[in-house]
Amino acid sequence: MRLLLVEDDDHVAAALSAVLARHGFRVTHARNGEEALQALLPAGAPPFGVVLLDLGLPDQDGYEVCGKIRKRTSTPVIMVTARADVRSRIHGLNMGADDYVTKPYDTGELLARIHAVARRTGVSEEASATGTGTPSVVRLGPVSIELPTRRVSVDGTDVPLTRKEFDLLALLAQRPGVVFRREQIISEVWRTSWEGTGRTLEVHVASLRSKLAMPALIETVRGVGYRLVAPTAP
Repeated sequence: MRLLLVEDDDHVAAALSAVLARHGFRVTHARNGEEALQALLPAGAPPFGVVLLDLGLPDQDGYEVCGKIRKRTSTPVIMVTARADVRSRIHGLNMGADDYVTKPYDTGELLARIHAVARRTGVSEEASATGTGTPSVVRLGPVSIELPTRRVSVDGTDVPLTRKEFDLLALLAQRPGVVFRREQIISEVWRTSWEGTGRTLEVHVASLRSKLAMPALIETVRGVGYRLVAPTAP
């Protein structure tokens, strides 16, 4: 997912950009409101999935920037700021922000909020990367994943999956060969940053391998997460 980070502090931006990049985001950094608005406007450019907007910008107030963004695009906006009072949060949401996160924040919570906003607004990894809709059917060798109907088959035979098993498989199938970090999977599939969900993730991966009868389809990347390995033709 492409993400626009609007932050005037280069040190904060560099640290956060590094974290976001490790979780699969492609980050563009804007140092002020004008740069942010220019980044959102180029004709033909792939759309951003989410904007992370700091309110303390050097050229104009962050609330004003949010209002201008909302007039020009429907891109989701998450305000990230030290202004923690209720009045500021209400004003931010009234200006068109989709969410409001106060500093200091937990990185896991911020990631969960980004994914939650993207889900609510219909943003997908594929759409934000290419500007096109997500394919309705993903085929990986003998495996067929029909996203609209949530149907999975192997060599034409339906494989019944639980809701979370399907969500996990569909997430990994978005980008075969790309490693999804455990934290990212837990955030997107279970919508939480709770570390105790890690064991549940392992159980679901094992169940998918068994039900699909393809143990090598989902590869464990030690210390990082999982990736889908597309079957090779015999």
